Amino acid sequence: MKLFWHPIAIEDRDRIMDYISADKPAAAIALDESFEGHAERALINPELYKPGRVVGTREIVVAPNYIMVYRIDGEQMTILRVLHAAQNWSAR
Repeated sequence: MKLFWHPIAIEDRDRIMDYISADKPAAAIALDESFEGHAERALINPELYKPGRVVGTREIVVAPNYIMVYRIDGEQMTILRVLHAAQNWSAR
């Protein structure tokens, strides 16, 4: 299976890293590594994480405040969004 980061998810991730690194560069790096690690675990076992709020997606809670939303399409796993837990993304 292949991992693909949707361009919007990359923008989300970059925005989060910029925000956190302004005050805590080491925390930003650790969180980014956690995003990668969780994506790799999901790639190995796609059903490891809970079904998402939007049909056909799954959600990974990364740290208490961040959620990665992904979808499996055949042999590709797509990270769709990386969001703060307070964001209401399902309405979009």
